Amino acid sequence: MSRRALLGRVAAVAGAVGVAALPVSHFVSQAYAEANNPIPSGVRDALRSAQDRTRRVLAGSRSRNGWEMENVADDGGTVFTRPVPGTPLRGVAVRMGDVETVLVHLVRRFHYEVDSLRRGDVVGWQDPKGLSRSRPESNLASGTAVRIRPGFHPRGERGGFFPQQETVIRDILAELDGVVRWGGDDRTPDESLFSIDVAPGDEKLARVAARIRGWQLEPGAGAGSPVNVLAAGRRKAARALERRQRDSV
Repeated sequence: MSRRALLGRVAAVAGAVGVAALPVSHFVSQAYAEANNPIPSGVRDALRSAQDRTRRVLAGSRSRNGWEMENVADDGGTVFTRPVPGTPLRGVAVRMGDVETVLVHLVRRFHYEVDSLRRGDVVGWQDPKGLSRSRPESNLASGTAVRIRPGFHPRGERGGFFPQQETVIRDILAELDGVVRWGGDDRTPDESLFSIDVAPGDEKLARVAARIRGWQLEPGAGAGSPVNVLAAGRRKAARALERRQRDSV
């Protein structure tokens, strides 16, 4: 539509609705902009709102394991406080989806088989401002890690678990096919820290999460079911994963 034709149409409409107090040029400018902008104003507003939310939520950098760090939890991002069934925990702030499924399963097995947890024993998401981006604890800021009883297992110290407890931890990690790394295997140990150890979109993470969700539908399977962590096959898998993850430091 030409500007002259648009001017005539707007003038007629303005006169019909009694808005002659405003200059016709005002309506022409607005109508011309709308007519020549391929994105409707409602869509532009939605895009602008989404961009504002992204700037507020995303920290603009990635955690040690390659996932986007977020500035907030429970506030429009992908990190929310999720329940941990079968425990007294009020919940743990983690990235929703496959990450949540895997980390909640780990926490539940820890509670049932390593040591009973109390409220406050598990910490999930943390503000990236208080974390070093070059260290594994930055994974907390992306919602892809948890700390279990950090006050009992200070960073830099080893031997915080009894041998039988560590055997169970190794079995949990092997059951998860190595998609979780234990901070106890790092060069500077952090035995309270458990992090997702694959990049976003990794198919192995999706497979492990799907297997866990399948267990949730099967009586006598999954976290809380009897497990012989000393069975030869399970111990072999756990030792192999331990060697592999220690060597990857």
